[in-house]
Amino acid sequence: MRASRLGRAFRAYLLPGIVFQSVLIGGAYATGREIVEYGAQYGAAGVWCIVALGLGFSVMAVLTFEFARRHRTYDYRSFMQSLVGPLWPLFDVVYAVMVLVTVAVVIAASVRVAESVLGLPETLSVAVVIVLVVVLEVGGRRQIERFKTLGSVVLYVSFAVFAGVVLAGTWENVHQVFQAAREVEVPQVGVPALLFVGVLYVGYNLGAMPATLFVLDDQHRFRHTLLAGIVTGIMATVPFVLTYLALMGHYAGGEVLLAEVPWLEMLPGNLTVVYAVVILWTLVETSTGMLHAVIQRVDTHLYSSGRRRLSRVHTGLLAAAILVAAVACSRFGIITLVSRGYGTLAYGFLLLFAAPLLFRLLTRRL
Repeated sequence: MRASRLGRAFRAYLLPGIVFQSVLIGGAYATGREIVEYGAQYGAAGVWCIVALGLGFSVMAVLTFEFARRHRTYDYRSFMQSLVGPLWPLFDVVYAVMVLVTVAVVIAASVRVAESVLGLPETLSVAVVIVLVVVLEVGGRRQIERFKTLGSVVLYVSFAVFAGVVLAGTWENVHQVFQAAREVEVPQVGVPALLFVGVLYVGYNLGAMPATLFVLDDQHRFRHTLLAGIVTGIMATVPFVLTYLALMGHYAGGEVLLAEVPWLEMLPGNLTVVYAVVILWTLVETSTGMLHAVIQRVDTHLYSSGRRRLSRVHTGLLAAAILVAAVACSRFGIITLVSRGYGTLAYGFLLLFAAPLLFRLLTRRL
């Protein structure tokens, strides 16, 4: 009985955050490039970006979970139909682009790291990832949940170790960055602008929120959605903070902040092999979560149209096709995809996802 209660509590309070974080990691902080664009490039003032994104993730998670609970919408098509009505197909377009861009970023980073550190040819590393993702998608919900739970623990511990190792040798540099900032009377970038940068970071990562919908059916009360939303916000923010601090240790030099994969430049040689394995795992985690939401969307559409649901073979083929398209997009390069692709997507998600939720909250129609 106690084990059953613990299992329900885990699914209600922790599992949504685990799923969100596992999807978020690929586009949010796996390479370190994302933290440069949305925080570290501003030096010590980037703390204001962290304040905005920490609050933003928690608020958006609580609103999303509560809206799904009240309307019993546990796939993103029905969720968006309830949220924005006839405009929901626009979200499909933005979400599809986001999936391609995010997976493309992680593929580009994974290929670069696998080649330079492990000596693996591009074709082999991409093929391994595609096979793993297809196997997970075909395996269904429970297999994905188990994989993501284990994967999130491994990834969290790994990035904590990476940050700890980097900070152990650069903590004095971090202290100097913040000390120098206190001596500057007029900051180069104003606080409102920095807060908005944090909001944009939350905005483009809202695309990961629909990936949590399929695990929200164990939330039956407001306290479930409230606590789960806060936990989700914390889980999304901690890795950003760790990566940000690690980057501050190299802020004065500037070379690391210009790198496509800053983590690869910061880590000592004996840890780059571990990082290579971790980022390949990250690609599998992120791709699995995002593609599961897309596959659910297609499956729901087929069912509501009176047609046969996706078979396991069709599920695998659809997942593989999306991954191949993302491989093609990865040719644009990490820096271009992060600086231009993510920024553009942020406005789309803020307009189609965040704004309607906030409007419903303010008008008490959540």
